[in-house]
Amino acid sequence: MLLVGGWGSVCDAAFDQQDAEVVCREMKCGAPVQVLGAAAFGKGDAQMWTQEIQCRGDESHIQRCPSSNSHKIKCTHENDVGLICSGYTDLRLTNGSDSCSGRVELQFLNEWGTVCDACWDMRAASVLCRQLNCGIAVSVVGSDWFGEGSAEIRADVFDYEESARNWLDKVKCRPHDSYLWQCPSSPWGKNDCDKNEVAKINCSKDENQESPRSRLTCFISPSPHQKQCSEEQEV
Repeated sequence: MLLVGGWGSVCDAAFDQQDAEVVCREMKCGAPVQVLGAAAFGKGDAQMWTQEIQCRGDESHIQRCPSSNSHKIKCTHENDVGLICSGYTDLRLTNGSDSCSGRVELQFLNEWGTVCDACWDMRAASVLCRQLNCGIAVSVVGSDWFGEGSAEIRADVFDYEESARNWLDKVKCRPHDSYLWQCPSSPWGKNDCDKNEVAKINCSKDENQESPRSRLTCFISPSPHQKQCSEEQEV
């Protein structure tokens, strides 16, 4: 990571899964697959960050994560941390009338999967429509309008169990997000979605249209204790 005075490596004792989530997202490399210690990719020869990084996992940049005041004084370049990210590189909309409408799918290590529709809103849809050069989001579609996903819906690339899991859940894009992978979401694999609960959208295809404004309201239902969201378009 870029430190004061130049680039430096990070101690493996001060790096966990939440930190990895942030780094992979910041690098536009998908989700973390494996965190490797003991200088698995070779020893660095520059300065070293020895404070414990304490990311929550939803930060957009590693520099925005808090860090402890203590230092791992026994860390040397023998303890340089390494990271493997999934590297999902493509997005598409399928089963719609054209390439700008349909079920949201991500390519993850050369295999396609879907995204949970939990709290998927017009803001997330607008980010995706722009990213696909499909104009603005016209609507977020519910039920099984565009069909059930046929691809497995899993998060861990080394987990090939038959019980498919969704790759992304509770995607919460912000006004400044330009790409879907910049949007905070639940950790990969942490969801209770099935193949019928996938995000589906319609885009305008006209890149010159102004995006409609929307208001999202979320609350925790008393029984069962689940987060529920509703959205209203502002006229």
